[in-house]
Amino acid sequence: MIGRLLLIAVIAGCTAGKPDLTGAVIKPQMTAWYASPQGNDAATGDLKHPLKSISAAVSKMKPGDTLFLRDGSFSEIIVISKSDIVIMAMPQEQPVVDMSGYLVSAGTSILTISGARNVTIAGIDFCNLKSNTPGTEVNGIVVNNGSKNITLRKNKVYNIEHNVAPDQGRGGHGILIIGNTAEVVKDILVEENIIHDTKTGYSENLTINGYVDGFIIRGNTIYNTENIGIDAAGGYAANPTPALNYARNGWITENELYNIDMTRGPIGGVHGHGAIGIYVDGARNIIVERNRVHDADRGIGIVSETDAFPTSHCKVRNNFVYNCWRTGIYLGGYLNYTSGGTRNCYVVNNTLFMNNREPGAFSEIEGELRMTELCFDNVVMNNLVYARPVDVFFHKYTSTGSGNVVNHNLYYTTGSPQWIWNGVPYTTMAIWQAGAGQDNAAVYGMNPMLVNTTTPDLHLQPGSPAGDGAYMLHDSIVGTLDIDGHARKSGGRLTIGAHQL
Repeated sequence: MIGRLLLIAVIAGCTAGKPDLTGAVIKPQMTAWYASPQGNDAATGDLKHPLKSISAAVSKMKPGDTLFLRDGSFSEIIVISKSDIVIMAMPQEQPVVDMSGYLVSAGTSILTISGARNVTIAGIDFCNLKSNTPGTEVNGIVVNNGSKNITLRKNKVYNIEHNVAPDQGRGGHGILIIGNTAEVVKDILVEENIIHDTKTGYSENLTINGYVDGFIIRGNTIYNTENIGIDAAGGYAANPTPALNYARNGWITENELYNIDMTRGPIGGVHGHGAIGIYVDGARNIIVERNRVHDADRGIGIVSETDAFPTSHCKVRNNFVYNCWRTGIYLGGYLNYTSGGTRNCYVVNNTLFMNNREPGAFSEIEGELRMTELCFDNVVMNNLVYARPVDVFFHKYTSTGSGNVVNHNLYYTTGSPQWIWNGVPYTTMAIWQAGAGQDNAAVYGMNPMLVNTTTPDLHLQPGSPAGDGAYMLHDSIVGTLDIDGHARKSGGRLTIGAHQL
């Protein structure tokens, strides 16, 4: 899939020609098209005579063509079903697809890529699609209907809003990748995009849902949003065939998410700080690594809201999670709600710092690390947990589930320690180890020597006790890179937390 990222360079003329029988060189037929808000759809579409609309230009494109968008604001709904094309900003220019004032009467997306292959969209703003109509859905970008090898790179999506009451079908997405047919959506790269200032109600901002197999969500920034930041989902109404209806085999890496806050919209009045930065919900074989999630409602969840779709075989590793309103990282099904749960997952080598700024939905402290219902055979290991003075290091709510291993974590607080296992609180490390039968090799009470705890910098200073005590996990579990992209192991050691000393 990485080779596909060279498509723009190839189209720009890096492909060698071949001689014909007369010795002349015949170059591949790759056409560059241009569109500008100041253009004319009756024009030829070259650099000096650009087309006016993106849709008119797309209708003329053939496989191998590139469309360059010029500076300024376009206003149109775009549907792409062609393959082997690139649509990108003219270098050093900023095209904007601005839907201000567009009347939304049904579900609407600014850009839809449907049943296409080998399509790249790069450097374009998609914004200002808003609806006050109940039952509609507003989306920035949608990829669906078995599309494959799709790249969304360095775009911006903002001011996507469904401004109705919570009970009126409030929903929408910044970017939605949805496997809604029997043909799989596959090999999706969503890279270095920015999504911000959205109001998506009960929906999310960057969603991978249904029959999607093979995706990378990398280096994106998401902030000032009403609900979940990134969601890999299964078990919802995305695909009519249950065996197909979940996202699988994906990477969510190197993203930054902050101000993911449900109280930005009216749903917050019902649920409070109930959103999540990164959410794996009923999906399988997902790696969540090297992300920074902070000042969100909750940090990272590998959870299931749906029956028969447990979140399974996922790894959450080498992330920074800090200053969230509620829990830092959590697993399990919703209490007294579903039978999905979390199975065979790893939460390893993360750094958590001073989450739980307010009580949870039941007026409890949710915990820096949290297990709710139906957790089976999960491993929580080598995490660095720096808790608030009044906090809970680890909170397992009920006795459901089995086979979970919690060990080799480092716990520190300037206040009173607390762990909760199966609803029973423990206030010393020795009692926690004896009562829960966990963390027999944990490190407690030693300041991990973070670089800065005032304006949080969660890297470690030399000599930190986190440099010792980690369990030497296999690369397939802990990964090969730390939070900064440096070697995950050094000198035959593995450091506790996300930063390798």
